[in-house]
Amino acid sequence: MNSATSSPRRVRVRAPELTGKGGWLNTGDISYTLADLRGRIVVLDFWTFCCINCLHVLDELRELEEKHRDTLVIIGVHSPKFVHEAEHQAVVDAVERYEVHHPVLDDPELATWKQYAVRAWPTLVVVDPEGYVVAQHAGEGHAHAIEKLVEELEAEHAAKGTLRRGDGPYVPPEPVATDLRFPGKALVLPSGNLLVSDSTRHQLVELEPDGESVVRRVGSGDRGFRDATAVDGSFAAASFAEPQGLALLPDGRVIVADTVNHALRTYDPVSGAVETVAGTGRQWWQGSPTAGPAREVDLSSPWDVAWWADRVWIAMAGVHQLWTYDPATGTVEAVAGTTNEGLVDGPAAEAWFAQPSGLAAAGDRLWIADSETSALRYVERVAEERAGEAGSGESASEAGSEGYGAGFVIRTAVGSGLFDFGHRDGPGAEALLQHPLGVTALPDGSVAVADTYNHALRRFDPATGDVTTLATDLREPSDAVLVGDDIVVVESARHRLTRLRLPEEAVRVESVAHRTQRTATEVAPGAFELAVVFTAPTGQKLDTRYGPSTRLLVSATPPELLVSGEGAGTDLSREVVLSDQVAEGVLHVSAMAASCDDDPANEYPACHVHQQDWGVPVRLAADGTSRLALVLAGMDS
Repeated sequence: MNSATSSPRRVRVRAPELTGKGGWLNTGDISYTLADLRGRIVVLDFWTFCCINCLHVLDELRELEEKHRDTLVIIGVHSPKFVHEAEHQAVVDAVERYEVHHPVLDDPELATWKQYAVRAWPTLVVVDPEGYVVAQHAGEGHAHAIEKLVEELEAEHAAKGTLRRGDGPYVPPEPVATDLRFPGKALVLPSGNLLVSDSTRHQLVELEPDGESVVRRVGSGDRGFRDATAVDGSFAAASFAEPQGLALLPDGRVIVADTVNHALRTYDPVSGAVETVAGTGRQWWQGSPTAGPAREVDLSSPWDVAWWADRVWIAMAGVHQLWTYDPATGTVEAVAGTTNEGLVDGPAAEAWFAQPSGLAAAGDRLWIADSETSALRYVERVAEERAGEAGSGESASEAGSEGYGAGFVIRTAVGSGLFDFGHRDGPGAEALLQHPLGVTALPDGSVAVADTYNHALRRFDPATGDVTTLATDLREPSDAVLVGDDIVVVESARHRLTRLRLPEEAVRVESVAHRTQRTATEVAPGAFELAVVFTAPTGQKLDTRYGPSTRLLVSATPPELLVSGEGAGTDLSREVVLSDQVAEGVLHVSAMAASCDDDPANEYPACHVHQQDWGVPVRLAADGTSRLALVLAGMDS
C-alpha cells in the first residue's frame, strides 16, 4: 500500500529494548539490540513452547518470513508459563524441535513481556524501521493482516530512505546426528516391532523390539503432505509434518495424527501404503463445519489418537476438543469440548479442555492427558436409562442425551486448572502434574502418565484415587507403551526410547507445588470494566452483514469471583461485579471478531476470524484497578 493512501499514525510509541537473562539463540552467539535492527521491519513473537496457539503462529509466519526475508526480521521472545520452560536447555530444544528459523530471545523472567505489557500467548508486536511500535495482535490468524502492514511499511520507508535491505541475523545451529530426533509417540506393531513418530524429522520410524535398531523409515523426511500408494518401498515417498499420535486399527493399519498437516493418515505396515483419511490440510477455524465427510472437514493440530467405542478418538489439541473418526462411514465429528480453554467437567458438549495431548483406552474409560491444565481426565459413557436414577450420581443433563457428545461425560482425576502445577504425590484431589503429554493403560487397571515437564513417569490408581511416581530423571517423556513386563518410555528430549521395569512400589519424591510466574493483576472488588480492544487491520472492516461480528465470553475460577457479568454477549466491553469475599482467582475471557477485506469492487471479499482466550490471574485489593483492557488486535493509529 502506498504511504500516501495509508492512515496517519497519531501516536508514535518507541519500542522498549529487548532483554532476557537467557540470552539469544539462532544468532551465532551474537546479542542484538533494537538499534542493531534499525532499518528493518521487526515482528516480535511472544511465545512459549507449551502453547499450541504459539505453534500455530510459528507455522503462519513461515511464508511471511521467507517472502520478506530481505526487509523483515522476526524475533521470537520466549516467555515461559511453566517452570520447565524457564530452563535454557528446554528452550534450546524447543527451537530445534519446532524448526524455528529466526532469532529467539530467551526471557525466563518475563522482562520483555512486561515491558511490552503482553497478557496472552501468543502476541505479535510489529516495530517499524525507525524503532516505533505500530501494531499489536493477540492470538493466531493474523498473518494476513501483518503481511499487508509489512508491505505498507516497506513502501513507506523505502520512500523515506529509512528501509535497510539485506540478510537477517539468523544463524542456523549445527545439526546433530541421532536415529530419532524429538520422537513424539510410540506403538507396538503386531510383528512386535515398535513404531515411533519421529516428529522433528517428519517421519515414522520402525524399530526392532530392542527399541534401538532401525528397520525402516516411513516418509521422505521433508515437511509435506503427500500420500504413497501400495507399492513395495512406497513408504519412502510419503511426507508428513511433525506427526505425533499413533493407534492400531482393527484391520492392522496404523492411524497417524499428522499434527501440523491438520490431518489423519493411515500407514499399512505390510504394503507400505500411506493414505490421508481425514482432514484437508487446512487448519480449522471458528465457524467451520465440525462434522461431515472426513476428507472435507478441516482439523486443527490432532495430537493423539486412540481406538475406543468403535471409533478413532482424536485429541484435537488445536481447538481444545475431542473429535472422532469413523472408518466405516468415513466421517468425523466433534464430540467433546466447547473450544474454550480451561478445565470444566460435565456433559461432553459442555466440557472445557486445554490442549488434550494424550489418549489411552481402558475398558469403559478413555483417559486423557490434558496438558495445559496439567490434568489427567477421562471420558465415560453415561447410559440414558441411568440418567436421573436415584444414587446414580448423574442427571439427565449430565448424560448429554441431546446434541453432539450425547451419552458421554467428562471427569477429572488429577488437576485443578490452567495455572496450578507441580510434582506432588498423594490423593488425586491434591496431587500435581506439570504439562503431561501421554497416558498409558496398565494391566492392573491403573494408568501411567508421561509427566513431561516434571521429567517423570507417574501412576494414577482409580481404585485408591492416589498418584505415585514410577520413575524420575527422564527427559521430557511424551508417551509410553507396554512391552511384556516392561514399559518403554519415549524420552523425547533425549531422542530415544528407554525401557523400564514396572516397579512394585513407586519412587518417593519431594512434593513441589508451583503457580505460573505471571504477575497477578491487582483489581478492586465491586463494579469492574472488561474491555477487549479490537481494530480491524488495515484494508479490512468489521463484517456486519449477518448481524454482530463480535463475541465476548466471560467466566472465572473460582466461579464465586464473579458476582455478575459472566456468560456470552456480542459487545467487546462489559461491566462485571467482582466479589469482595474471594482473595484471588483467574478471569477467563474469550473474544472473537470477524473482519472482511474492504474492497467495494469485490462482491465476495475474503473474511478473517480473530479469536483469543485469556486467563488473567487477579488478586483482589481495595486500591486495585477497576478496568482491564485486553488487546485482540489493534493499531497505534
